[in-house]
Amino acid sequence: MQKPFVQDKPIYLQVREKIEDQILNDQLKEGEQAPSTNQLVNFYKINHVTVSKGVNQLVEEGILFKKRGIGMFVAQGAKEKLIQKRKESFVDDYVVKLVHEAYKLGITENEIIEFIKNVKGREIE
Repeated sequence: MQKPFVQDKPIYLQVREKIEDQILNDQLKEGEQAPSTNQLVNFYKINHVTVSKGVNQLVEEGILFKKRGIGMFVAQGAKEKLIQKRKESFVDDYVVKLVHEAYKLGITENEIIEFIKNVKGREIE
C-alpha cells in the first residue's frame, strides 16, 4: 500500500496540494463543499494543526472560503487561479532548468520540441 505522504515535503503542503489537485481534476468543483478539517484529520490520521495550516493557506489565497457553522467551500475562480499558479511554478521549476541545461549541451529549440513530442507520444500510448 502506498503511503499518502512523502518524507521530503511538509505534510501541510501535501494536504494543500491534494485539495488543489482535486479542484484541478474536477473532483471538487467551484461552489462545492470541500472536506472538513476533521474529515481530513480522520482520513489521513494526522494532526489537526497540520491540516489546518494547509487549508488556511488555501483560504488566504481565495481558493477555499469558510461558511461559519457549515464548512469549507471551493471559491469561484479557484480552478483558474490554481492553473495560473501552477503554470508559473512549472516555468520556474522545470522550464528554466531545461533551457539552461539545453544551452549547456548545445541543444536547439527545435530539438527540445522534438524531445517533448517524443516523450508526450510515449505517455499517450
